[in-house]
This record gives sequence, C-alpha cells and structure tokens, in this order.
Amino acid sequence: MIKIKLFIIGFLVVVITTKLWLEVSNLVYDRSIEQSIKMDMKTIMLHKTIPIQGTEIHYFSNDKQDTESILFLHPAFSDHSCFDNQIDFFAEHFKVITVDLLGHGLSSVGKSKDKIDQSAKHLNEILLKENIKKIHIVGVSMGSLLARDFAVKFPLKTLSVTALGGYDINHIYPEINKAQRKEMSKWLFKVLFSMSAFRRYAASISVIKEEEQANFYKSTKGFTRKSFMVMSALENIVAERERNIRSYPLLILSGEKDNELALSVARKWHDKESESRFYIIKNAGHCANMDNPIEFNKTILDFITNK
Repeated sequence: MIKIKLFIIGFLVVVITTKLWLEVSNLVYDRSIEQSIKMDMKTIMLHKTIPIQGTEIHYFSNDKQDTESILFLHPAFSDHSCFDNQIDFFAEHFKVITVDLLGHGLSSVGKSKDKIDQSAKHLNEILLKENIKKIHIVGVSMGSLLARDFAVKFPLKTLSVTALGGYDINHIYPEINKAQRKEMSKWLFKVLFSMSAFRRYAASISVIKEEEQANFYKSTKGFTRKSFMVMSALENIVAERERNIRSYPLLILSGEKDNELALSVARKWHDKESESRFYIIKNAGHCANMDNPIEFNKTILDFITNK
C-alpha cells in the first residue's frame, strides 16, 4: 500500500512539474512570437460568414468583381492567415477567398454535428453566397485533400485544382496510414499537457523558416482539443475509387525539403494522373506557400493562366 501511495505521489509530482515547465516555456515562446514581424497586406479582405447547424463558417474575400475566383484551403491546425503571402499577389488577378475550415480559426466547432468531411458542402455554400459559378482551388496539406474532395463532388464548379503536400484521395496508401498513426502518438503527450506545446510542434514540422514557424504558430490559436473530434472524419474522404477523366487541370506541388514520404506519394499521384503537372518548390518545407511564397505564387499563376 505504501509503495502504491509513493508511486501515485511521484507520478503526480512528475505531471505537475512537467505541466509547470511547459507553461513557463510556452509563456516565453508566446512573448517572443508577439515581437515577430508580419507583412502588412494592402488588399482589404472582407470578413463574412455562412451559417451551418450549430455554428458558423468564417471566410474572407476581396471585393473584386467580373473576374475569375481563387479559393485557398489551409492545412490542418492552421487558419486562413497562412495565406497572407498570397493575398496581394493574387488579388491583382482574381477574386480571392480564404476560409477558416470547421474547427479551425474563427470557425469554432460549437454545437455543430458536421465534421471536416462536410467541408465541400460548406465551400459550395460560400460559392452560392458569392454567386460564383466556377472556381480555382488551391489546397495545402489537409486543404489539398479537401480541394480534391470538392472537385470530386462538384466537378462542374471546378476550374482547376492545385494540391501542395497532399496525395490522391482516390487511393488508400497503407504507408500514409502508418505514418499518421506514428505522428499521432507524438501528439498525444503534448495535447494532454499543453496545446501550446502541440502548436509549437505543428509549426516546426510544417515550415522550415523560423519567422514562418512563428506565423504558423499564431495561425493555430483557434485550434482546440475539441477540434480533434471534427478532424476524425477526414479519413472518410479517402477511398478506393475508379479513376474518372478529370474535367479540370491538376497541379501537384511539393516542398523540396518536405519528408520523403510526402514527396514519394506526390510523385505517385502525378504518375497516375494523365496530363497533371508536378513541380517541386525550392527551399521550402511542407507548407511551401509560407517558406517560399514568391516561387509558389508564380508557379500557380503560370499554371492557371497557361492551362
């Protein structure tokens, strides 16, 4: 009995000490983040919402009319602000829309019964509200899966799809499932003890530049423990499907310094998709739009205008 009590006391001491250490570490990191410099955008982005059962989806758009539209979908844990380096560039040519996907940023889970696999429906509601018939979609990581899911469900509304750091949702990759399970085991301790520690880790594996890691970290503030419940349905959009002829152009992108698995599945996807384009963004990690926005922006504009 005494040994059990000593074990419990020792365990509690470790837990409390670890939690205090993480809180102090995160406080220091948060203060350093506050001092980081963020580029000021010239483009005015209007903040809008669409209602869904139990909550709202928040999105942002410029006021450009009578032109083609482009929609940016962010990676897991982040929000619309990860595309700040794209806004001014694309606003010269397009009506630009960025979204806080359900459970991210301002789009809190609330009392909604929807999960992330309903994102195509939410995006279609945005298009209906904005009176947009067809749209170019650019997705990063999780956003690339959702971009392709939208195109599968609404092909006639899709002008083109650009997928950065993603893979083919029409094929199940056992190696990806294995890697994701391994990654989740790394998250568990951080999520249980400190969401700030988890956010720091997410930033460290998403981008390679220190200043952009700080920006990614700030973009994760709206992602909470409750958001993981929404994310659990992401696997629902991935399934073995018969390959259909695409009615829209497809650009597959990877960051040069992304992990080998991400680069490998991107190349496999390109090999399977006839007439798709594949390009590697130099000096960039998983979220190459943040690490190397100049090359990312020019590559997409060239793809869209010369498709």
